[in-house]
Amino acid sequence: MSRPRVGVAVLTMGTRPAELRALLDSVVKQQEPAAQVVVVGNGSVLPELPEGVIGVELEENLGVAGGRNVALARLRTAGGVDILVDLDDDGLLIEADVFTRIADLYTADPRLGIVSFRIADETGFTQRRHVPRLRAGDPMQRGLVTTFLGGGHGISMRMLDEIGDWPDDFFFTHEETDLAWRALDADWKILYEPALVLQHPRTSPARHANFYRLTARNRVWMARRHLPALLVPVYLGTWIALTVARTRSLPGLRAWFGGFAEGARRPCGVRRPMRWRTVWRMTRLGRPPVV
Repeated sequence: MSRPRVGVAVLTMGTRPAELRALLDSVVKQQEPAAQVVVVGNGSVLPELPEGVIGVELEENLGVAGGRNVALARLRTAGGVDILVDLDDDGLLIEADVFTRIADLYTADPRLGIVSFRIADETGFTQRRHVPRLRAGDPMQRGLVTTFLGGGHGISMRMLDEIGDWPDDFFFTHEETDLAWRALDADWKILYEPALVLQHPRTSPARHANFYRLTARNRVWMARRHLPALLVPVYLGTWIALTVARTRSLPGLRAWFGGFAEGARRPCGVRRPMRWRTVWRMTRLGRPPVV
């Protein structure tokens, strides 16, 4: 087997030119260079990019899922890429061997579909929400998981050719989990590897406009698209209870229930419920698809 080649995709809305340049410089400094690097201006004009970086400017913001699909299509056109690495435009690769480690992981396991990085701020702290498992007390615990982090990850292009690309209609939130559930149901593995670090400022997801509405809508869509019929009300009921218990913002809660209704009312795409074998596999990995 030839050594897998890494391609990098970055989305930007043009609001972080200094951070984007720092990220691209850290990509260029990798010991094992990327075969292709694509930067998508998601409804924005791109700043000057380093030599060799492919720039794509979109007239409108297609969201995270849509923008990533544009980058993915451009990487396929350019060719020569076996692993897609998506990176947030305000992230930073602090080590120069990240792509080498990724290529080693995929070389060692042909059924490895997704590798999730550890997200840490400039002090090395990892927020609980950035650990892709229910028991999130130890961010340094490596292992197989049921979802992954959007800010920094590697994805097998062969896997994407098999299971399909990002869910365009999601725009933002839960697009990673939708992809992860499809990957697991097709018998691919998802690995959380804390040794692969993307440095990223400490943030809250609620800073984004429409966070509450899209979070609820997309969660309903995921359930309708992928869960066995018996689990749909269990999963959604669990998340209604958790959201009511956790949300301290009344406007946020109203927006969440508005999104929930939208998700139940609007078409969610093709329904392909996962196998019960996949449900059991996820349960053994520590996160059954009911929470």
